[in-house]
Amino acid sequence: MNLHELLRAVESFDAVDRPAERIAQRIRRVLDGSVVDDLLRGSWLGHPVHPLLVTVPIGSWVSAAALDALPGQRTASRRLVALGLGAAVPTIVTGYTDFSTLEDASQRRVGAVHAVSNAIGVICMATSYRARRARHDRAGTMWTLIGLGAVGVGGALGGHLSYAQGGGVYRWQRPSESVDLAAELEDIGAKR
Repeated sequence: MNLHELLRAVESFDAVDRPAERIAQRIRRVLDGSVVDDLLRGSWLGHPVHPLLVTVPIGSWVSAAALDALPGQRTASRRLVALGLGAAVPTIVTGYTDFSTLEDASQRRVGAVHAVSNAIGVICMATSYRARRARHDRAGTMWTLIGLGAVGVGGALGGHLSYAQGGGVYRWQRPSESVDLAAELEDIGAKR
């Protein structure tokens, strides 16, 4: 089984349907039609904010792991893990806001597993930070690497949701009228 097949398998993971639906409905009840909703989902930008924000925690944590390989960089690594944790908060909020608008069951399934995987990653990074604060740098490094693995799985699922499933595509704009999107997609499918 290749990676694409593994990612597609998550689309059938119906065990998350009920909790995912409840979470999405609750978020929609709170945010629906509000200025905060538009702000968090990116209407002001013309595309979702969440994909932009993910770069800060991921970049911070990858940089921390890279610095862990160098002598004398323990403080910098600890600070980068902390920066990533701080940046994860708005990233999570915007992600859940986007998630709440997914209506397709298979997209919501992938989104739910994406969220769980990333939550595991954040918990690992928080554990890494605590270990680093206690001067258990090797343990902190290991928790960072485990967390990056979980965030990597979450990122692959987020990419699948966006690029393979089209979650959130053309939310704030329409495709160019000079392009027949349906014909283009049919063409792509025929070439596979």
